[in-house]
Amino acid sequence: MNFQTILGNFALILFVLTLVTGVIWFLDTFYLSKQRRQAADRALADFDTRNAKLTADGIRLQQSNRADIEASLLKQPVWIEYSGSFFPVIALVFFLRSFLWEPFKIPSSSMLPTLYVGDLILVNKYTYGIRLPVLNKKVIEINNPQRGDVMVFKYPRNPSLDYIKRVVGVPGDKIVYKNKRLTVNGKEVSYEPLPDFLDDERLSYSQQFKENLTGVQHRILNNEAAPTFVKDPYDFAHRDLCSYNSEGFACTVPDGNYFMMGDNRDNSEDSRYWGFVPDQNIVGKAFFIWMNLGDLKRIGSFQ
Repeated sequence: MNFQTILGNFALILFVLTLVTGVIWFLDTFYLSKQRRQAADRALADFDTRNAKLTADGIRLQQSNRADIEASLLKQPVWIEYSGSFFPVIALVFFLRSFLWEPFKIPSSSMLPTLYVGDLILVNKYTYGIRLPVLNKKVIEINNPQRGDVMVFKYPRNPSLDYIKRVVGVPGDKIVYKNKRLTVNGKEVSYEPLPDFLDDERLSYSQQFKENLTGVQHRILNNEAAPTFVKDPYDFAHRDLCSYNSEGFACTVPDGNYFMMGDNRDNSEDSRYWGFVPDQNIVGKAFFIWMNLGDLKRIGSFQ
């Protein structure tokens, strides 16, 4: 099992730890501690009876022995003590991570210039609805993803992996990407040229534009040398709703699905290659960079 798979199963691991430590805490609080108390009371009663008899015979015992006996019998076993100590912490982390905010680390440059490699981000887990932990089944509807949102989701081809891209198409949208320019439902997306972007990791420059995606403005990158067509797309669900040619592609987004693209358009494997993201794969909306150890100025919100 590789590291990414372990991370993908972290929610399950956290759930199991919460369940196990919670059961142990519950049993100790409502049963085992009472058993220890009863055993201690019996031992202390026997001690007092013997002590009274010996006192009557003129032999006096130290009362400190009584306190030692009680403390010894009431002491929690190490495994119960540690479980009880960790349970509140694990349960709090599980609740926060499952229903409110979950941290992620950006592993690649596919979302440049919005998100850098090494950015530690927070993802809102409830804005797109409340979902059951581990099962990721939505139980309460709240909002739906909108064009322009930066969203974390389970990679459709391997749900143990988390991906992050920008929502470009919502259910019913017709998305056309021709000669590196987007058209949504027949309306061309506007682009404003910006100074070229220097990728410090690759030591290369890319064309930079401000894209206005139906009202959401954000920056994107293009590589002039990269081809306009999509090379070797996978066979994915609803593949018949997409068509590809030498200039790009066109897709109609089916119900309950979303079309995702990276802001680093020529360096992102996204819905152009592996298809649509179903609603059940959604993790949450990325909204804040809380740390980047290589550049503290990165901390803050982003589009």
